[in-house]
Amino acid sequence: MSTPSFEQLLEAGCHFGHLKRKWNPAMAPYIFMERNGIHIIDLNKTVAMVDTAAEALKQIAKSGKRILFVATKKQAKDIVAEKAKALDMPYVIERWPGGMLTNFPTIRKAVKKMANIDKLTADGTFSNLSKREILQISRQRAKLEKNLGSIADLNRLPAALFVIDVYKENIAVREAVRLGIPVFGIVDTNSDPSNIDYVIPANDDAAASIEVILDACCAAINEGLEERKVEKADQDAAAAQQEADADADAPKVMRHRSRKARVEAPAAKQAEAETKSEEEAK
Repeated sequence: MSTPSFEQLLEAGCHFGHLKRKWNPAMAPYIFMERNGIHIIDLNKTVAMVDTAAEALKQIAKSGKRILFVATKKQAKDIVAEKAKALDMPYVIERWPGGMLTNFPTIRKAVKKMANIDKLTADGTFSNLSKREILQISRQRAKLEKNLGSIADLNRLPAALFVIDVYKENIAVREAVRLGIPVFGIVDTNSDPSNIDYVIPANDDAAASIEVILDACCAAINEGLEERKVEKADQDAAAAQQEADADADAPKVMRHRSRKARVEAPAAKQAEAETKSEEEAK
């Protein structure tokens, strides 16, 4: 797991905060200084907190749970979509659907509706409809795909949320906090870090800054997924070996039982004969 160095973060512009007048006092512990009316983030703390967050993300991925990435701001959309797709993780880059976590069953119904439209289109059911009806259904399908297509594989609530801008995505953060879902977030100087479980203090506006932090976190998630595959393969191999050993031992057990039966049979017959003779004598 490679944590970005101080120099890499500096080069990506992770240290640039917002104007002093826009700051959130709760971010004071993460601010190094002020220059030309702009707050400068302490990158030493950023390095340490990226490392902590990456390790936690790795453990979540290793346990086989899902992490939902959230980034609806323009400069982060493409980066997040690319990284999340590579990891096969769900993501939201369009408008956050209100109640997506707190009202998850309703969101799942909308996803199922999208799958149902695909099924009916494939089996030719819609061919009997008028052009206008087909057009309406197609538009509805396109809208659902745009908003919910990236979370179609999310069958249950995610184990964690990774948020790029916690100030902009405050609704998503509040929903996660309400349900007790841990939140990982890139937090700029204008944001409130109090609801974020794993704070990564950094510039959340520059694409380079977002990318360098995401690279480190996604590399950790990928490591966790790979370790899970290895562990699963080892478990399967051990189970197969155990089964093979059991199959090999079965004939031995049968032979032992048959030998035991052959030894015990004459003794049983003798005992039966003795019992019979005693009864006759009486």
